[in-house]
Amino acid sequence: MNEKDRAIAEQLKKRLSGIVQLVDFKVFGSRARGDADEYSDLDVFIEVETIDAALQEAVSEAVWEVGYQNYTVISPLIFTRHELERSPLRVSPIVRSIAEEGVAV
Repeated sequence: MNEKDRAIAEQLKKRLSGIVQLVDFKVFGSRARGDADEYSDLDVFIEVETIDAALQEAVSEAVWEVGYQNYTVISPLIFTRHELERSPLRVSPIVRSIAEEGVAV
């Protein structure tokens, strides 16, 4: 991951930490692998303790604002701890991919 992407991810993580209880935060996909082009989005994995509709809206707004400020499309993937530990999602290909290639911020 390049320095600009890491800085954007750190800014977003800091912003989200004031909104919701983060369990994990990683960048994944082409920007994490370092093979992104100028049009690639910044994929972020956000694991939270719990989330409801109001928190989901606040997270979405923060993601949009940080992306807008940095001229970057940010694509969040949000899961709760419960979903990752006790639901079929725990064995999904995307979750496995994030575990393998995700870059912790």
